[in-house]
Amino acid sequence: MAEAGTGSERVFVFLQGPPSIFARTLADELELLGHRTLRVNLCPGDWLDWHDRRCTSYRGSLAGFPAWLEGFLRRVGASDLVYYADRQPYHVAAAEVAGRLGIACAAYEFGYLRPDWITPERNGMSAHSLFPDDPALILSAAAGLPAIDRRPLYPYAFWREAAAEVVYNLANVLLAPLAYRRYVRDKFYHPLAEYLRMAPRLALARWRDTNAEHLIDDLIGTGLPYYVFPLQLQSDYQLRYNAPYDHIGEAAEEVIRSFAKAAPVSARLVFKIHPLDQGIEPWRRLLKGIARRYGVRKRIYVIDGGNLNRLLEHAKGALTINSTTGIHALRVGCPTKVLGIALYDIAGLTSQGPLDAFWSDRTRPDPQLLEALERLLAASIQVKGNFYTERGRRAGARAMALRLAAGTLNQPGARVDPPPRLERARAQNIPTTFADQLATRGKTERWSRAWTRTRPTAAGRTETRA
Repeated sequence: MAEAGTGSERVFVFLQGPPSIFARTLADELELLGHRTLRVNLCPGDWLDWHDRRCTSYRGSLAGFPAWLEGFLRRVGASDLVYYADRQPYHVAAAEVAGRLGIACAAYEFGYLRPDWITPERNGMSAHSLFPDDPALILSAAAGLPAIDRRPLYPYAFWREAAAEVVYNLANVLLAPLAYRRYVRDKFYHPLAEYLRMAPRLALARWRDTNAEHLIDDLIGTGLPYYVFPLQLQSDYQLRYNAPYDHIGEAAEEVIRSFAKAAPVSARLVFKIHPLDQGIEPWRRLLKGIARRYGVRKRIYVIDGGNLNRLLEHAKGALTINSTTGIHALRVGCPTKVLGIALYDIAGLTSQGPLDAFWSDRTRPDPQLLEALERLLAASIQVKGNFYTERGRRAGARAMALRLAAGTLNQPGARVDPPPRLERARAQNIPTTFADQLATRGKTERWSRAWTRTRPTAAGRTETRA
């Protein structure tokens, strides 16, 4: 095998990409720059998006994937490994194999500075991100960096993303028995459950928004202090692999318990359901049930729809597990508490004390530090583009290819090794290795197969979930 990184030609091996042809477009751009690209397909959705001479299929077990991949990477002389969503189990295994072989890893995802940005990072995201968490280092690295181009240059309609997701995931359900029988879908829900439940929600979205705006008007009009907890999608892998919770209900109970104990009696707590929620989780019943047990049912609101920014602008504080909505809260000067692992959870921006202290913490995010954070993000681990339109794909793929080829991901000044958030994740018992994921795999699969189930809450009581 040629030593990784030597010579002018490098060998980029691609694993799974987003549900689109973006990964193939990125590979084409790297080949135009004089490099070789290869792809490992793991499932029918991968094959539909990319199946040319550069592709090899892996049809073995998840447990057997690391040994197979190590042999493949040695055989082809790989210098770089590229994948979308760094905590997907196959990608966790791949990162560990690459680390042993001295192969550079690049992970990518939707951008922090949405709507039309892509995040490419060296190593990984969130707990595994190399982006600094030291305020002084961020301020120093951002000094002199250009202003951010915040114009939405590559917008896209939601239906493009939705259509790509549906085709990819249904292919993995319907076609896997034909060619990829042992592929493990890292999905919290069965895709058919998601789409059947989500269709009526999308149809009623405008009606829900109208109702929600009236509720928001009434809430702001009372003049009472309130805190906002925007819910993430229960299916979001960031929840499972970058937070100490299996279910959002556990985080909600932790927050409601603390709110009942330590928040001012005049305060209200608002849970806002994610606009793309699948409709599988009975959030209103679940949240009101928890609130009743802690004696604060009349102080807990559940809002489904409406403008989140408007809610945040008038809020006394915001809570999040690790959603990028936390950045929106910081932008409007809202005190913010992060419950999991998030790149922007930094002293001077977010509340660093215990949860019980947050309800009386009036410290607002430092606008100078936030501006420095966003400028450093834009310069080091963000590129303009998207995954779903021709112009957006081309722009994003070209910009990302140039950085990959030049080795400038996380530059200038945004590369701290070892990952500065990793020990915090381990302290919260978050699975950070492939072995950790295999150990918890059975539980995750049982949850994802269930349409209805009964489970213990964080307080040890029983909650039936539909």
